[in-house]
Amino acid sequence: MSRAAGQVDETKTEAILDAALALFGEKGALASMEAIARRAGVSRQTLYNRFPSKLEIGRALASRRSDAISAPLRAGGDPETVLTALAAGLLDKLCRVEAGAALRGVALMSPEMPDLADAIYQAGPAEGLRRLAAWLAEQDRLGLLSIPDPMAAAEMFSGMVLGHGHLRGVLGVAQPSFDLDQRAAEAARRFLRAFAR
Repeated sequence: MSRAAGQVDETKTEAILDAALALFGEKGALASMEAIARRAGVSRQTLYNRFPSKLEIGRALASRRSDAISAPLRAGGDPETVLTALAAGLLDKLCRVEAGAALRGVALMSPEMPDLADAIYQAGPAEGLRRLAAWLAEQDRLGLLSIPDPMAAAEMFSGMVLGHGHLRGVLGVAQPSFDLDQRAAEAARRFLRAFAR
């Protein structure tokens, strides 16, 4: 099926983002736009048409990850189901090998490219917290939970779920083995008990 004039080929966009994720993990700020284009199998012009800079690529990567992780908040359902699915998504992303590489890549880039590190944080983790805080505020409004400070509660939930996982990822230390579904369900249940009406 051919594309209409002006239509963006999303497979190329995804290839660019996948290549950038891998190269940022390997080389940090030293990953060049040319290397990203080469690894993605696209021309430099295609890369620059979609993403004029590494800053835009970083934002897009973080946004893509945030969208995937926060999907349960948009899916609906009772609070325990939603929070369990959200926790499972966070843990699943954390335990993937490429997640540690991505965390290390951002950590390596942050001293040299603080604007990029901030853009990645704002488009990814901070956006995820804002979405969770908005969802928690809605649960409070509906009378399902008692959440006096939704943003603080959102940070507590993500901290409870991830524990030291982010630190292990940045350091490249192996994650301990655990039952992901069990841990996600337990984190959701404990959080709900803490904020029950």
